[in-house]
Amino acid sequence: MATRSDFALELQLDAAKDQATSPGVESAIESALTHMSGSGSRNRRGGKRLVSLLEEARSIAAKAGDWQVVRLLQDSLDYAEGRILKPEFEERYRLFQDGQQRNDILRDYVSTAIWGGSQFLGEKGKKFLADTPGADADDLLAHLLSLGQDSLFLEAPPDRPGRYRIPRGRAEMALWLERALKRERIDVDDAADEAYRIATSPGALELLAADADGQMIFRAAELQRRSAGLNHFRKVAEDRASTEHDLQIALEGQYWIFGGNFVGEAAQRRLVPGDEIDIPLIRGDGSLHIVELKRSMSLSGPLVKEHRGTWVPTSAVHDAVGQAINYLVGLDENRQTIYRDLGIETRRASAVVLVGHPGVQPDVPESEINEALRTFNSHMSRVEVLTYKELIDNAERSLGAQDDGSPPVAASAEEQRSSTLWKLSLMRD
Repeated sequence: MATRSDFALELQLDAAKDQATSPGVESAIESALTHMSGSGSRNRRGGKRLVSLLEEARSIAAKAGDWQVVRLLQDSLDYAEGRILKPEFEERYRLFQDGQQRNDILRDYVSTAIWGGSQFLGEKGKKFLADTPGADADDLLAHLLSLGQDSLFLEAPPDRPGRYRIPRGRAEMALWLERALKRERIDVDDAADEAYRIATSPGALELLAADADGQMIFRAAELQRRSAGLNHFRKVAEDRASTEHDLQIALEGQYWIFGGNFVGEAAQRRLVPGDEIDIPLIRGDGSLHIVELKRSMSLSGPLVKEHRGTWVPTSAVHDAVGQAINYLVGLDENRQTIYRDLGIETRRASAVVLVGHPGVQPDVPESEINEALRTFNSHMSRVEVLTYKELIDNAERSLGAQDDGSPPVAASAEEQRSSTLWKLSLMRD
């Protein structure tokens, strides 16, 4: 989008020049005005030169301590570069004019939009609660938020004049497609724009299937499935009433959570007489890795205790590790039988023990709990101890929810100029 340069901006700069208290500031603003009117026609000049002149004027005003002018010039820059819409800019400008009233049309438009939105969400909320008797407040809020996101993809069907349609799940599909494209392809200039194009196409699946990288939709679907499973597992792990059995059910079929070294789960859990493994994972080379599940938020005691000025694991951790070691001993002793009968290599098998959650000990910083367990793990070769939260956090990072580990940032000026990227940025927020 080209730099905006119009009568509204000229009026704003005239107002800024009138309030300037320094000749240098006034001269800098006049240079911007001269540039705008220098085309010799009715059209005002904009471009990078105008942006540069406005930035220079703002800098001079800041050095002069003329902060009211700095604010006016910042508004002018935001308007010229498309970060402020014209109606909003004109409304702000009217605030500086004596005797001018606010725009009643815009006021009524905003109030009507808010009323219509609240009515729409209210009706949808009533229907959701009627259709889902067991839903709680969090479920209702999540449903209404998803409706708001999907409304950004509102359609006007050509065969139904005067009617509009909100396709459910379209926003989620667009975000997952963007994530998949960013993670898997290196030849897409703008993954967000490409994801929007695919998600809003009438035949999204057909379009992507015909693409050279047609398998991307299936990868995106898998990411979506994994995310839903991880969200469910997180709820179970954070529930103080969850038992070991509940946690085991929530993890069924989700071996990916433990990392990319595993290709599946063994069908047989009782490999050694008397021992039943909670989750038997198979590595790419066919060897075994066992997962021992203990309670998470319902753990009866603490995870760590203070000993001589440092945090160390409690007996709950040691007992769980001892149980895992006993399993490994049994697997070593029955290696040949297991390999002959089941084709599973158990020689030097390894184990991970999932136990507890930092929420069990809110008085101890999570970083201290993790550090105590890492120190403990460093002295063991075949068994690793993790809290459920650490496992979930690792799995979430593997999904690429935030590729660089940093918090989300605001969209750039160029992104805000694009309606496509603007919609996607709203969904991220």
